[in-house]
Amino acid sequence: MKHRIMNKLRIVLADDHGVLRDGLTLLINAQPDMEVVACARGGREAVQLAEQWSPHVLVLDISMPDLGGAEATEQIRQRCPHVRILALTRYADQGYLRRLLNAGASGYVLKRTAGEALIDAIRVVAEGGSYVDPTLAGGLVARMTTAASAQRDAPVHAGELSERETQVLRLIAWGQSNKEIAAQLGISVKTVESYKATALEKLQLRSRTDILRYALACNWLNEDGGPE
Repeated sequence: MKHRIMNKLRIVLADDHGVLRDGLTLLINAQPDMEVVACARGGREAVQLAEQWSPHVLVLDISMPDLGGAEATEQIRQRCPHVRILALTRYADQGYLRRLLNAGASGYVLKRTAGEALIDAIRVVAEGGSYVDPTLAGGLVARMTTAASAQRDAPVHAGELSERETQVLRLIAWGQSNKEIAAQLGISVKTVESYKATALEKLQLRSRTDILRYALACNWLNEDGGPE
C-alpha cells in the first residue's frame, strides 16, 4: 500500500459534507496517477492531515464550521509550504477567489464544474502551476485590474520585459510547467528557468501565485485562445 501511494499524487480532501467527500474520493481514486490518502471534515483537521501526510495537493472546501478555508490555507502554507492547496467551493465570487489566492491557494474550482475540471486542476497545481475556474477568470480580471495596478509598486512593468520573458510568464500563468514551456518555445528547461528568474527579479515577484495575480492585472488570462 505504501509503495503504491508513493508512486501516485497524494491527495488530501477536506470537506464537511460526507456525500461529496465520498464522491470525490471515488473520482480521484479512479485516476491512474492519483490517490486520496486521507479525508478531513473540517479546517483544523485539514491542517493536521497536511502535516501528517505531506500530500502533493490538498483539496479544500473554503467554508467549513471550525476553521475557514482562507485561515486553513494560511496555516497550511506556514507549516507545510510544499503542499499545494486547491480551493473547492460553490461560491462563484471574485471576493472569495481573491481572498484564497492572497492566502496562498494555488487554484480555485467551483463544485458545480467539479469532475474533469477538478482532475485537471489537481494535475496543474501539483506541477507547480495555478488554476482558476474558467467561469471566474474573466470576471476576476475586470474587477482586479484597477486595484492590482494601483497596488503594484514594482519599478518595471510588463512592457519592459523582453519578449521571451513575457512569453514564459504568460505560459506559467496559464498553468504550464517548465518542461511544457520549454517544449512549446523550443528551448531548454534551464533556459526557461533563467527567463523566469530574470522576469521575477525585474517585477519583484516571488511565487507562481504572484505571477497569476500579475497576469490578471495585465489581462493576460482574458486573451482569446490562451497561451500561444
